[in-house]
Amino acid sequence: MAASVSICIATYKRPEGLATLLAGIAQLEFKNVELPVIEVVVVDNDASGSARQYCEQMTSQSKWPISYHIEPQQGVTFARNRAIQNTSSDTDFIAFIDDDEVPDRLWLDSLLHMQESYQADIVTGPVYPIFEAQQETPDWVKNGGFFNPPNRKNGDCIHIAYTHNVLIKRECLSKLDTLFDNDFAFKGSEDVHLFMRLHKAGAKIVWASDAVVHEIIPPERTTLRWLLARSYYGWSSHSLLEKKIFPSLSLQAVRLLKGIALIAIGLSTLPISLLKGGYHRANALMYMCKGFGTLSGLLNIQGAWGGANR
Repeated sequence: MAASVSICIATYKRPEGLATLLAGIAQLEFKNVELPVIEVVVVDNDASGSARQYCEQMTSQSKWPISYHIEPQQGVTFARNRAIQNTSSDTDFIAFIDDDEVPDRLWLDSLLHMQESYQADIVTGPVYPIFEAQQETPDWVKNGGFFNPPNRKNGDCIHIAYTHNVLIKRECLSKLDTLFDNDFAFKGSEDVHLFMRLHKAGAKIVWASDAVVHEIIPPERTTLRWLLARSYYGWSSHSLLEKKIFPSLSLQAVRLLKGIALIAIGLSTLPISLLKGGYHRANALMYMCKGFGTLSGLLNIQGAWGGANR
């Protein structure tokens, strides 16, 4: 029997990006698994409904039904929770992808194939960058690979996933009292919080190298300041949430040592990186930001990051 999948999209004032994403979903192909039953659930977090016309236009071009909903309560967690609530009650899997991304044709095929092959509860895959302003993007950003995904193999068991590319067994979510916690509506890392809790509940998370998604990177994200802020915020959030969800002194000790080591690496490589310039300098500074972020999380401080909301 074919699986049923609800592809959930939370969107906010990115109508062109949403239209590109929906066009990509309409081109999905399947060669490793039986053609699934698919529905696309779009939740617009803009109370004025700015994405409605784009969804209506794509409905006639899509192979799959598209349902459009408005969540007037601001905050990405409200939109994502509303998306889950509006999926069909008998759906087997829920997939999340962001409104500034485009999937490869075999994206969902690969997620489902890896889920079936490894009997996984959650499957996630790589997200590769596409720079919106290719010519204006600094060479040090391109050469540094700061937006590249981690180098993992098919079937690798991991402990975390993110909503920019993920497939979740619907039944897994029933293990949680709260889905996306609204305390993170404007702070970000709501997906880290969700998947850490699912992992603690026993969910098996595996990696699918061929489940490729491409993310459109706008020019404002290709600055040193933005990258350093992201490094600090991401590592502080991970450290803080890990401490709350897995309150183990040994785990916190490991995290403490890791934070100190990251700072030491950054400091030791900084002098020569300043001479080399380019991405070498950014790398050294990012090590330090990751280290300080890790330590701040242990102190129950979640770093501030302006790009966390969306």
